[in-house]
Amino acid sequence: MTAKPHIALIGGGIGGLAAAIALRQRGFEPVVFEQADRLKEVGAGIQITPNSTRILRALGLEDAVRKRGFEPGFMLTRDMTTGEVLFRTQAKGTMAERFGAGWFQIHRADLLDILTDALVDADVRLNAPCVSVEPADNAVTVHLSGGQREIFDAVVGCDGIRSLVRAGLHGEQSVRFTGNMCWRALIPISKLPQNHLEPVMNYWMGRRGHVVAYFVRGGTLINLVAVMETDQWVEESWSVEGRREDMFAAFPKAHHSVRILLESVDRCFKWGLFDRDPLPHWGQGRVTLLGDAAHPMLPFLSQGAASAIEDGYVLARELARVPRDPSAALAAYEAERRPRTARIQLAARAQGKVFHLHSPGARLKRALRLDRFEKPRADLLSKEWIYSYDPIASQ
Repeated sequence: MTAKPHIALIGGGIGGLAAAIALRQRGFEPVVFEQADRLKEVGAGIQITPNSTRILRALGLEDAVRKRGFEPGFMLTRDMTTGEVLFRTQAKGTMAERFGAGWFQIHRADLLDILTDALVDADVRLNAPCVSVEPADNAVTVHLSGGQREIFDAVVGCDGIRSLVRAGLHGEQSVRFTGNMCWRALIPISKLPQNHLEPVMNYWMGRRGHVVAYFVRGGTLINLVAVMETDQWVEESWSVEGRREDMFAAFPKAHHSVRILLESVDRCFKWGLFDRDPLPHWGQGRVTLLGDAAHPMLPFLSQGAASAIEDGYVLARELARVPRDPSAALAAYEAERRPRTARIQLAARAQGKVFHLHSPGARLKRALRLDRFEKPRADLLSKEWIYSYDPIASQ
């Protein structure tokens, strides 16, 4: 085996491309296999919290994110029905001061463009669906549709929540519908009354649901996410078009500020929220997982893409430490990443319960701020353990 092992990344989403950039930065030449005919991200906005900003800085991409994204001044949380402000937390400047990196919102497609531009001369193969991965003692064979196969020193499954690589390692497992669905939409700021929203991260919390609105594309678009609990299964997809009338009807008691947002939507997409329990282990030998393939999580802590970006950096770091022993490198990668991502998975589930308080008494306590007298839970009320993570300092 050569000093730099030959690595295959199965999947060309945010996690797979971030991993490719991190590997190339350390002298590797990974191959990315993407089943689609082009690198694309559907959906809408994404949050770049300080822990992922720190890594994007190390990859030389922070300035591009800053130029194409939006940095909110505050996080503003209101009651869904009354519109009363429950929490107002300084964000711009404070995040960088506390955690050494800023917090941005950006369109998913813009982030993917930034990652793609950094891989302009990389080996990224489109229309290349992987059909199976065959591990052996000293190599891994990737089988592609059409009968083509290639041999690698290590393979990383970056192929999402319904990962083929994961199924090969752990068998077919059903994903869990969490009882939450959401509508997503983009609203031109020109469609809203002037100064309808402050340039902040906006939350409205209610019974069995919540609404999030924040700015992308330099403040020209509002990314709207409206989440509601439901007994009906909703297909997990970014591309299933929803009816704006259904979205509007799901929030009949929402404050007029929320209703104005919902009324401004021309087109929306519906999305079922799915997750899995944390795995007891990710990989085996020279094959491992990354991002949603390893640890799909609910979006209530805004850590899905952030965790995948973290994964990619640590993966490259560990392979660079012991390039002649990919199995040991992948084991070290998993040993660092799995405990953290499992904790985030479970904390994101718990955060959803905080957003959707069912009990009238609990909602009253929140509205009157009586919950501030309770002992805080680090996994819910404090995000410091998430935002302060720094795999760069430990290299």
